Formats: sequence, C-alpha cells, structure tokens
Amino acid sequence: MTLNVVPCHVREQWDSAVNTHQGHPMQLWGWGETKAAHNWSVDRVLVNDDAGKLVGSAQILVRKLPFPFRSLAYLARGPQAAPGQEIQVLTAVAQYVQNVHKSVALSIEPDWAEGTVPVAALPATGWQRSQSTILIPRTLILDLNRSEDELLGAMSKKTRQYIRKSGREALDYRAVSAAELPQCLAVYKETAARADFGIHADDYYLDIFNNLGAGSPVYAAFDGETVVAFLWLAASGATAFELYGGMNETGGNLKANFSLKWLAIQEMKARGVARYDFNGLLNDGVSKFKFGFADHEDLLAGTWDKGLSPWYPVFAKALPTARKAMRKARGLIKR
Repeated sequence: MTLNVVPCHVREQWDSAVNTHQGHPMQLWGWGETKAAHNWSVDRVLVNDDAGKLVGSAQILVRKLPFPFRSLAYLARGPQAAPGQEIQVLTAVAQYVQNVHKSVALSIEPDWAEGTVPVAALPATGWQRSQSTILIPRTLILDLNRSEDELLGAMSKKTRQYIRKSGREALDYRAVSAAELPQCLAVYKETAARADFGIHADDYYLDIFNNLGAGSPVYAAFDGETVVAFLWLAASGATAFELYGGMNETGGNLKANFSLKWLAIQEMKARGVARYDFNGLLNDGVSKFKFGFADHEDLLAGTWDKGLSPWYPVFAKALPTARKAMRKARGLIKR
C-alpha cells in the first residue's frame, strides 16, 4: 500500500483529522500556532492511503540548526494513525521530513504505551532511543470511561479525605476567564520561585490560552476574587493533558489543589474525554501528590530518533553536551 503525505492548511480540517485518530492535544492546530510564535516552524501533514482515505496525520515542529545540520524535526506526542498502521504512517512522515525539510533527524515522543506492537517495531525500522527527552514518559493516565465512584475508589484514602476537606473550605472552584489569567500567572511565578524551576515569559502562556481556546481550559480555586491555586490543561477529543499548575501559601494551607484536580478530572469526563494524563512522574513531592489519585502508573514509549542525514552521528553525540551547557548557563544566569 502506498501512502501519500500532503500538507494541511485548514484549522478545522486539521483538528478533525487529529481527533479522528484520538490524537493528543499537543498535535492540535492551536498548539502548533503557539510553537510557531516561539522559535519553531510548523508543518501539518495528512497521510492518506492510495484510495484517498485518511490513515494518519502529524504536526511536525521544525527548529533551525547551524550548518551543516540544517534543522531538527520533532513530533510531540505524534503521529496519529489508524490502529495497526502506526509504523507505516511514521515511515511516510519521516520520508517527507527528509525530502522537504532536509532535517538531520526526526525526533518523536509518541503517545504510545511502552511494550506495544508499534514501539517494539521501531528499532527494526531505523529508530533508536534517545536520552534527549522533553516529555517525561513515566506518568499516570486515568481512564475517564470509569465512573466517578470507581475513580474515587482508586485514590488513596488520604486524597479522598483532602478532597472532601478542601471542598468544605470557603473557596470557589471554577474555570478561569481571560481577565483572571494574570492572577494564575502570578501564582505560577511564586510557585516557580519556591520550587526553583524555570518558566516562560507571560506571552507564551497567553498564546496557549488564545490559540487553543476551549482546548486549553484553566481551573482555579478562588478565595473571594483572588486565585490561590490553579490547574491548566490542554485537551483534544480523546486526551486531557496537564500543562501547568501552582498555588500560593493560602492555597497550600487549605489543600486547594486536591479539590481543584478533582474538578478538572470531572470536567474532562463530562466533556467525553477518555484519558486524563498527569504529565510525568519524577521522584519528588509533586509526583507523590499525583500518586494519590491513582492505583497504578503508566509508561509511554519515550523519545526516539531517526537519523535523516549523514551528519546525524555527529549531531547525536553533540546534542547531550549542548543541552548540559545550556542548563548550566541558565543556572548561572539565574544565580
């Protein structure tokens, strides 16, 4: 079977294609528009069989690199593909990237579970694991087809207690309007300073909110008119994905993050979303908090590269060193 790869320039057609194959919100048009405004270019392609039937799609992010590497192409939680045709779609997309963008490599972090047939087939088709991970593969994914009672039953006893306790506090839990978003960003800056992690400038987050629209809901706990905790999601038809969150001292004292996360889960379930991804697990306090909401953990495929240029071995060797230098430079600047 011959697969044809064709660019897509119409937002409605694109998002429909993503949702047809239960794609991830990082493959939606609005996410690509945001990345295109912040140092990437974006190329969206539909993959059709020889009868013209849609069998897959991929939102390709391209970052320019110095000579002789030209560029790096990246699929965030992509591609989308009809069941059983994941490798064929991926092969067609890689060939397109090589022909059109002349990239040194295509890097992917697909929304595929580790141990599945598509992941097992990657090495035999020219892909190799990479340590240059952006999206953490170890995570928690809730099945929102389960009832609320079943979801609550899978939580730890302490988490259920804190949901009830924080729900009784004099806080209002609801979606955030555009006018209230600066309050969330102020809480996020406070959280980042306290936990010592880096964040983007405000315009990046505002672009996400505006470009994704209903696909990027933000929920907050309000003490009167003041945001004390917030949780920011991205959502496609099939998957909700936690992007950002934080709380101030008041929110922490009132355990607002427990009821807030439960609200977000309920809202996504009411939308008909099937999967709720907590976006990564590390060995930290935030991950311990996340574990209270599930009785399992999930492992996704991780990061895979396919070299598309004779320069790929040089690039693959240089990239980890370059990233370490960038992290060190950021740390020195921060200090």
